[in-house]
Parts: sequence; C-alpha cells; structure tokens
Amino acid sequence: MSKAGTIRTGIGGWTFEPWEGTFYPDKLPKRRQLEHASSHLAAIEVNGTYYGSQKPATFAKWASEVPDGFIFSLKASRFVTNRKVLAEAGESVAKFLTQGLTELGDHLGPILWQFAPTKKFEPDDFSAFLELLPEKQDGITLQHVVEVRNPSFQVPEFIELLARHKVAVVCADHHDYPMLPDVTADFVYCRLQKGEDDIETCYPQKDVEAWSKRLETYAKGGVPHDLSLIAPERKIEKKARDVFAFFISGGKVNAPRGAQLLQSMV
Repeated sequence: MSKAGTIRTGIGGWTFEPWEGTFYPDKLPKRRQLEHASSHLAAIEVNGTYYGSQKPATFAKWASEVPDGFIFSLKASRFVTNRKVLAEAGESVAKFLTQGLTELGDHLGPILWQFAPTKKFEPDDFSAFLELLPEKQDGITLQHVVEVRNPSFQVPEFIELLARHKVAVVCADHHDYPMLPDVTADFVYCRLQKGEDDIETCYPQKDVEAWSKRLETYAKGGVPHDLSLIAPERKIEKKARDVFAFFISGGKVNAPRGAQLLQSMV
C-alpha cells in the first residue's frame, strides 16, 4: 500500500514561560505566540478546555491565527469524564460540544476524553458513554479519542467496543499508565509522555527515530510490530490513516524541539 495518511506532531498548549526566548523569539508578544507555534508545528492539544468553557469568539480567533492544515485537538470537559456513572454525562457532553468549538472549522481535530487513573472499565457504563458521543456537531464531523489510564481497560472487549463506535484510543507512552496501541478508528492518536527536560529533543534521538517509524506504519494502515496489542487477533482494515503525536507532560521544556524533530523524520 503506497498511500498514507497525514502525520501531524505537536505539543500541549502554546503558553509556557520556559519557551519564551527558546522556542519563542526574545520579546515576541504573547498575543503572537499561537501564530509562531502554529507556523512551526502541525498540531496543538489544548488543555484549557478540560477545565472550563471557551467563548465561540475565542475559537474563531484561534482559527484565524493559524495556517491552513493546522489542527487543534481539544481535551474534553472534566465534568464529563470525572464522574462515577458515565451514562449520566449526556448534559455535560452536550454543553461541551455546543460551546462554540465548531468555530474552529477545518482546524478542529480530535476531541480527547481523558479518564482518571482510578476509573476502571465497566463495559455497560462505558458503552453507554460512547453512545453519547455524536458523529457530527453543527454539520462538522467529529473525531473522538479516549485516554484510559487504568490497567482494567487492557482487555480485548474494550478494544472491540471502541471499534464498534469508531472511537480511537490513545497510544500512551508513559512510565506508569498502560499502553493501548490498537487501531480502533480511522485515525491514530499518540501521547508521548516520557520526555525529560535535560534532553534537548525531549526524547533521545533513537527514541524519536523509533516513533517516526511507528507513526509511518500507522499512517500506511498497519500496526507497529514492536508494540504489544491488547487484541492481537483482531483484524483491522489496511487503509491510510491520519496520525497525531503529541509530546506531552514529561520534558515539556523541550517538547517543541521533539515535535519538530519527529515531524522532520516522517
């Protein structure tokens, strides 16, 4: 298969003081930081939407400051995911999706629904939650991805459930949380969280190279041979897939350099 999806690498947010004078030029006004970041990166994962709603005008402003092809991933509201019974989150899901995020237009990328490490897999309740996620909002097709951080989710039943709903699962490279590298949607979403501040490129060069090969494999419709699948017997359609990879959390000081290096390799 020669065709491949688009690979976009990025970082979490664009406001971080240690990036001033390093990633950002000296004396660059804060109001131009998004413009600068989006001209050097392909995607940004927005964390602020996890804590509170934004105004439609804010999303429209973000969209106006980035180039064609740039993508925002939005972390969904904590009021949806931080609850005991997910099936009761319908009102909160609707509130999040109707706050004006579709003002991003073509710049709207995956919506990340992140769950606490203490949240365990309860098949019926999680299935009910997935039923709450609409395929479209204001005529725009939505891409949903979940990040689960409890080992109880490392079962084929969970992977099959996501695949039925065409919802992706985060492939998390983390010291403590489980990795779920299975493909369950028409895109792949990786969060690279093992970076270190004393490594100039966030991850060591050899690790960045390893991830570049994995991302290319995903983009061409395959699954990396060096990652252990949760449901290895499951058949997946071999087709081009868009891939997102964010340098998040660990090594944040040098996350932009890591993302730029990885982007240059794919």
